[in-house]
Amino acid sequence: MTSPDGAKPRLYFEDLHAGQRFTGSAACTVSEAEIKAFAAEFDPQPFHLDAEAGRSTVFGGLVASGWHTAALTMRLILQGGPALAGGSVGLGAELDWLKPVKPGDTLRVQGEVLTTTPSRSRPDRGRVTMRVETCNQHGDVVQVCISKILVPRRPASHDA
Repeated sequence: MTSPDGAKPRLYFEDLHAGQRFTGSAACTVSEAEIKAFAAEFDPQPFHLDAEAGRSTVFGGLVASGWHTAALTMRLILQGGPALAGGSVGLGAELDWLKPVKPGDTLRVQGEVLTTTPSRSRPDRGRVTMRVETCNQHGDVVQVCISKILVPRRPASHDA
């Protein structure tokens, strides 16, 4: 559902519930040049920088840094995931990289709300725990992120 201007409606804490799923994200295809550029700046290991060097590793060739996969996941969440009121304010996360991302892989994300917990000390917000899976073009899960997110509660209406 989108608003008349094409923007997705903002979701507040009250709009989210355990078991709620989010699918249909945007997609991005990861290029060799992007893998090497990210690695050169943030994770300069040989298997992220050089296909030949990667051949002699467990990866068997050039692969994206897990941190690159995490950054792409965040972009995909913001482009097509749930539009949270107040933005996606992270409180912590656990990441598991299950399969390497290789040049030419196309990534998508899907998520599920695991828990919602209203704040006891701040009635204007709550904490939502989400599981986000990043999948490649074959449907293989390449990354799982369990994250805790701060989500504002819907402001009280002043209409009476």
